[in-house]
This record gives sequence, C-alpha cells and structure tokens, in this order.
Amino acid sequence: MNDAPRYDALLLLSFGGPERPADVLPFLENVTRGRNIPRARLEQVAEQYHLFGGISPINGINRELIAKLRHLLDGQGPALPVYWGNRNWTPYLEDTVRQMADDGVRHALAFVTSAFSSYSSCRQYLEDIERARAAVGSGAPVIEKLRPYWNHPGFIATMIERTQAAVERAPTDARLVFTAHSIPIGMAEGCDYELQLREAASLIAKAIDPTRGWDLAFQSRSGPPTQPWLEPDINDHLAALAGRDTRAVVLVPIGFVADHMEVKFDLDTQAAATARRLGIELVRAATAGTAPRFVEMIRALVLERVEGKAPAFVGTRGPQPVPCAPDCCRYVAAHRPH
Repeated sequence: MNDAPRYDALLLLSFGGPERPADVLPFLENVTRGRNIPRARLEQVAEQYHLFGGISPINGINRELIAKLRHLLDGQGPALPVYWGNRNWTPYLEDTVRQMADDGVRHALAFVTSAFSSYSSCRQYLEDIERARAAVGSGAPVIEKLRPYWNHPGFIATMIERTQAAVERAPTDARLVFTAHSIPIGMAEGCDYELQLREAASLIAKAIDPTRGWDLAFQSRSGPPTQPWLEPDINDHLAALAGRDTRAVVLVPIGFVADHMEVKFDLDTQAAATARRLGIELVRAATAGTAPRFVEMIRALVLERVEGKAPAFVGTRGPQPVPCAPDCCRYVAAHRPH
C-alpha cells in the first residue's frame, strides 16, 4: 500500500532576475538586502546586466521550462498544476504561495533550480518557503522541497550531452574545466557542496573520455577579500593552465542549471576575455536549461514522492535524504552571500 501523502501542486522555485533596465538596481537591492553593500558597488554590478540590455536570461528559461514541464505532466502525469515563485524578483515566492492558498492548494512539492547542496542553494530555499508560508498565514499550503539532484541520472546524462557537444566543437586536446559558484570556506565546511561537484564532474568527464584531463574551478565570488572562498578562481586557473601550455579548454558550468548572469558575464564575457588574452581557445558547454532529459528528471523526482518510487542516482554517494537532516547545510555569518 502506498502511504505517500497526496500532493496537489508543484512549485518551481528559483533565484529570479531583472527583465528590463529599470529592474536591475531594485533586483540587486533585493539580492543584497541586509548586507550593507555600498550603492556604488551595486551600480558597478548593474553595468554587467546593462551589457545584456538589463535582462537576466533566467526568467525566460524558467518560463520555457515550466511550459515543457506542464506539457509533460499533462501528457504523462501526475496531473499537478505548476506554480512559479522567485527569491529575489517577480513572481515573488510569497505572492505565489498566497495564490496557491487562494486556489485551494494544500500540499505541494517544490523543485528548486539548484542541483547541489549548500546553504545558499538548499537550506536558504527552505527558509524562503517557511518565511513565505508564515506571511500567508494559516491557509498556506505545506510545501516539501524535492531532493538535490546533482547525481540524478537525468541531470548527469543532460550534462554529458551538453559537454560532448562542446567537445566536438573544440580542438581534440582541449582540457575539461568545470565551474561552479564559489562559496565561503565557512559555508563549504558545513555541507557536501564541493564533494558533490567533484563527483558530478568526474562522472561527466569519464563518460566523455576517461583519459582526458579535467579540473574544477570556481567563479563569481562576491565576499570581501579578507574572507576565504573556494578556489581556484576560473580566471586564475586559466592563467595556470596557460603556464602549462594548455591551448584549448572546454568550460562546463556544472554548478548552474541555467544561464544566470554569472554564466553570461563571468564566463562568456570575463573568462572568455581572459582565455583570448592567454591564447587559449575556449568553448563553453551549455547548461541543462530546458533539455528534454532534464525536464523528464523533474517528473521523475516528483514520482519519487507521489508514487514512492526508489530514488535514482549514479555514482557512489547515493541520493540526498528526504527531508534534509536538521543540521544540514547550516551556515552562520555576519554577512551571508546570496
């Protein structure tokens, strides 16, 4: 007998991003609220968005992902309505939870557009959910987060396909360099973020070519210079590779499931410029985005909960427990990064 609770909706929960120039500074103020970031620094970061018309690609990708997910669920089940809420921009999570309550939703699942475990990419979303539920009040639905999916076969297979496509566009001796958002060392020590990244990268690299060299680098750090973060920075690492006569790199943003501004600016603009300066040919692999296997993975994660199906995974570390352990991914700092 299946004792799984009855779920009546699916929530896609994401970071959010501006969709016009006038949105950029208010969005950045949301991202950095409580951190006392100088206005001049926000205006400096805003210029990165203005290089792309003041529009982050993430919201458009999420709309496409939701459309494909709805089509899949309508055709193959389970027939759950799909809602969308963001941490930092419209549609705000609190507004979405209020709409869910008004629609009579009582017990929803949440898919977060972050595959790996850390405070910022996992626990903080749990806090976001509870804060939104508290704001809505007693009528708010129960919302259970789906597990991190960094080692789900659907995610790994998607990234193998994305990486292979990039490898085929690169010189035959190109080195694989996987990247992810850097986080403070203090945060990394409280979670399995780096271990998960390394295993995911290893699974992908071995599937591409077991003899090809690969590395893990980090990007997009935003903390003060006095605070240690995960290294090496991608630009520093490219310089080190050039010093070892590496002349071609396939860059794989394994830590991002879609093209955030950190991908478009930090990789496609800054890292690409660094590679050109160093004489390195750089080919960037696509993120998972709205690839069919990635959309099918979301449905598979839902079925784990709706039908009690056994969690699917590849590699040696196994699936993340559900729910997360009470002390999982905790991080205490005076100024937490977004």
